[in-house]
Amino acid sequence: MHIKDLDLNLLRVFDAVYRARKVGRAAEMLELTQPAVSQGLTRLRLLLNDPLFMRAAGGVQPTPRAERLAPAVRSALATLEQALGEAAQFDPLQSNKTFRIHMSDIGEGRFLPELMVALRERAPGVRIETLPLPAASVADALDSGQVDFAFGFLPTVKDTQRVQLLKDRYIVMLRAGHPFAAVARRRKGQALLDSLQELEFVAGRTHSDTLRILQGLKLEDRIRLTAEHFMVLPAIVGATDLAVVMPRNIAQAFAAGGGYTLIEPPFPLRDFTVSLHWSRRFETDPANRWLREALVELFSAP
Repeated sequence: MHIKDLDLNLLRVFDAVYRARKVGRAAEMLELTQPAVSQGLTRLRLLLNDPLFMRAAGGVQPTPRAERLAPAVRSALATLEQALGEAAQFDPLQSNKTFRIHMSDIGEGRFLPELMVALRERAPGVRIETLPLPAASVADALDSGQVDFAFGFLPTVKDTQRVQLLKDRYIVMLRAGHPFAAVARRRKGQALLDSLQELEFVAGRTHSDTLRILQGLKLEDRIRLTAEHFMVLPAIVGATDLAVVMPRNIAQAFAAGGGYTLIEPPFPLRDFTVSLHWSRRFETDPANRWLREALVELFSAP
């Protein structure tokens, strides 16, 4: 016999008869008619060239071949039932699944603390890994399952499912008491933009749109530090007279603790949206859906 000749339903019939030791009881367990179960047994007997079950007092008894076959059949059916059950539901309290999220370092600093607090209560065994990727590879990584979600301002990422979480804009952050703050209060519009020539800046490569803004205003020669990662920059700004262009939502989190001043020049193309992206392939996956809904609940602007 070759496995290609086998109907999975025949194994279900075999397992039910083996456990019940009665064809009629097995039919009830399977919600089939007794003739249907008998026909299934006949087919399996022919395929295996073994009677499998013999009549006995009060029912049937398995043959030696059936005794050897029964544990493997039960294990295989249990494995399938478990796999299908996992596909149909997701229990966050019991899961130890690892989710992988594309996110910049500035996004990590803003969103991961709140997410991990929520997961500690709702899904204590769930793990998060961030995996920053080039924007050009994000869509393919989502489709392949390399990452489960992409989080941030990703205007070049196409052909994904997405939901907008919040609107934001780029601003300038300075240390508290910076002399430019008084200048900014007196100037508006283009005058304020022009006066940015008086500042020196720090910038991070991981948030390239901040570099775009400085380049668009011809302020590249005013950049004194370009760091690989963005999250070191607020500490440098707080300790110096250097300035940084950054998303307002994140700057406000730093300013809430004191020590910083925020300036809002009318940068060209300063407004942007933070979105959550995922693949259509995993749209109905219960685990994907659960974390997706949790992220929207936590971070979607009212």
